[in-house]
Amino acid sequence: MAGSNSYTIVEYFGGDDGYRCGYCKNDKGNFSHGMWSHSMTVQDYQDLIDRGWRRSGKYVYKPIMKKTCCPQYTIRCHALNFQPSKSHKKILKKMSKYISKGELPTAQADGEPMDSVCEEAGPREPTKVCQSDLKVVANADIKDEVPNCSAATEVQKNSVDSTAGSSENSQNDSTSVSEGGTDAKASKPGLGADPSRPPCRKAKDLRKERRLQKDQKRQHGAGISLAKPANTNQPKTLEEFISESLEDNSSDRLEFRRFLCDSPLEAEHPPDGPEMGYGSFHQQYWLDGRIVAVGVIDILPACVSSVYLYYHPDFTSLSLGSYSALREIAFTRKLQKQSTKLCYYYLGFYVHSCPKMRYKGQYRPADLLCPESYTWVSVEQCIPLLNNSRYARLNQDPDAGDSQAVKDVGRALVLHKRTVMPYIVYSCKFKGRSDTAEVQEYASLVGQDCAERILLYRS
Repeated sequence: MAGSNSYTIVEYFGGDDGYRCGYCKNDKGNFSHGMWSHSMTVQDYQDLIDRGWRRSGKYVYKPIMKKTCCPQYTIRCHALNFQPSKSHKKILKKMSKYISKGELPTAQADGEPMDSVCEEAGPREPTKVCQSDLKVVANADIKDEVPNCSAATEVQKNSVDSTAGSSENSQNDSTSVSEGGTDAKASKPGLGADPSRPPCRKAKDLRKERRLQKDQKRQHGAGISLAKPANTNQPKTLEEFISESLEDNSSDRLEFRRFLCDSPLEAEHPPDGPEMGYGSFHQQYWLDGRIVAVGVIDILPACVSSVYLYYHPDFTSLSLGSYSALREIAFTRKLQKQSTKLCYYYLGFYVHSCPKMRYKGQYRPADLLCPESYTWVSVEQCIPLLNNSRYARLNQDPDAGDSQAVKDVGRALVLHKRTVMPYIVYSCKFKGRSDTAEVQEYASLVGQDCAERILLYRS
């Protein structure tokens, strides 16, 4: 939790009604469970997305996989082991060419549609929940009735820190430089090369050398050498490709400014976390004083989760969706150096039944979340199963079960009239209320541990 007095507060809406699907356009084919989150800790959200949930603003939803027309599988990339593919390098080089020469590709980018977000905020308006002065339940008269129930607690909610985060500069990582040979023209008969002149060199090599000298001069005070061994055969890293696209273009450099966005996530700054802390952030892409794209991300204890990206239509041909994903993977790797557990990049949902959404499977190595065992399975193993059926249990081990399956719904925490209590206390105190089935469904969806931490609002 964010602190000793910090809770996640949600209002569960169920999932009976069908909505329009953003993938296949079926008017009533999209089914999902939904919750309105009044506040949420980053660890609770990390645990929820690892059970197939995903947020759209403050609305958190989980597709009903066996019922929805286009099953959506949570996908994550192993950021530390990611190597850009040939198509990824092409995108990075296309951006580099545009920044250095101003040449905008004429062909439209293919295969990177926006994620379909749930436009409905549930079947009814969320209740306004007071986030301060939560009270202790008066349960002295039923203590004997629920001897194994944990005591209800009094909670003072901390206000959410909405201060803008500090801006982050682009990475100044090393770039590889290869020396080119000389191009000697055929000499005229009887005449040799003019010894007073240096040998001819390619303009490309001269530009690389100037960039290297400039970087070495800039880093000289810190004692950092940017040169790499001349004879290395190692492929370039993602960071090197990105760095090359930004060199010698200081006035055109894409800058990131991160600040808290409208989100249920509470900002947290633990000593072992990244320097900007955990929470929701915007990444703004600027070019010549003009904003061209904005990416929304959540920085969580184990991952950077991509929420969505929107960009100016004039730059569609630059494949900004894929470019931003590559930048976010590089950003995840940078954060992992500050927080060792933060090593995954979540791309939202993978929708195999929608061919245009399969591109997310190209950011490998990657895993999909099994919708039954809630374990991770490599994309390579999942694709044959999804080719045969839209919905599939991805973990093929029949003995693999849900480790967070509900064992005791009575221990689920509820919030009623600003009072926090276990559900068994609530149900005994307010006999006659027939919401056990709904609470049972909710607890099974969030898992036993989350049910014991998250406050389920009861009117």
